[in-house]
Amino acid sequence: MQKQKEKHEMNQQNTVHQPVLLKEVLGYLSPKEGESYLDLTAGYGGHAVKVLAETRASEDAVLVDRDPEAIKELQKLFEGQGITLLNQDFLAATSELKQSGKQFDLILADLGVSSPHLDKASRGFTFSQSGPLDMRMDQRQTLTASEVINTWEADDLADIFRAYAEEPKARQIANIIVANRPFSSTDELAMVVAKASRRKRSKIHPATRIFQAIRIAVNSELELLEKSLPIWIDLLKSGGRIVIISFHSLEDRLVKQAFSESRGGKYDAVLQLLTKHPITASHDEIVYNPRARSAKLRAAVKIKKEGATDAYSGKK
Repeated sequence: MQKQKEKHEMNQQNTVHQPVLLKEVLGYLSPKEGESYLDLTAGYGGHAVKVLAETRASEDAVLVDRDPEAIKELQKLFEGQGITLLNQDFLAATSELKQSGKQFDLILADLGVSSPHLDKASRGFTFSQSGPLDMRMDQRQTLTASEVINTWEADDLADIFRAYAEEPKARQIANIIVANRPFSSTDELAMVVAKASRRKRSKIHPATRIFQAIRIAVNSELELLEKSLPIWIDLLKSGGRIVIISFHSLEDRLVKQAFSESRGGKYDAVLQLLTKHPITASHDEIVYNPRARSAKLRAAVKIKKEGATDAYSGKK
């Protein structure tokens, strides 16, 4: 068992993606030996390595990711450990898990884009490097950022800029994009958006929120999250803990609402909140991992029903 734990921790050093709020995730999940674990956005395994080092129950773990490249890395990282890997979006994966009657002690979702997505120009998520207008988390899907930018009507573009980026100049930017297309690269689009925005000095590039809105639309991120949240709560065992990290105010709003609704009244409550307000990264973490800057963590525990085992104490 100790050798397995050491192997987990050694592998963690080779992980490409730096997990955000790792200390906080482990604190709120409070993993214990023998507990089952569901990672809904496993990515490159940063959180999973540490959680599984504590549970030592790889055969009871399910790691989900919609990106085939991430799944390949997870296969290498956890080779021979009996972990179930699912190359699906989290709605499809958890719908199947629910239908099969599965439940878990620990559930984690680290939403948003992983560092390898942003670092690889060929994935088209960033304009810091020139790349194709792609932005697909699952490259098996057909809809790309190029199709959105080059074929959608100005009204539709303005709608997503307004809804997903909360962009005050949504209509103006949409019109200028339509007038200047076709676009073939990320930097080309970013340049036009920057000219359209004409904002006063800001630490954030004017194209940042527009790229975020396009990415959300391409990957149906908010729609999938809204439909998935009730399923995730159902998948929790009595006494089980769920932690969700979001990077966008609209994501956090959906998580807050789902947790609040499941909190219910005194007698029909399903969840007990572990975080009254979202937890954010410390200054020190932001210094060495800037991606953590916009991260917000919420956590809850499924209320123990009469006759069920308490996940914290192991007592009736």
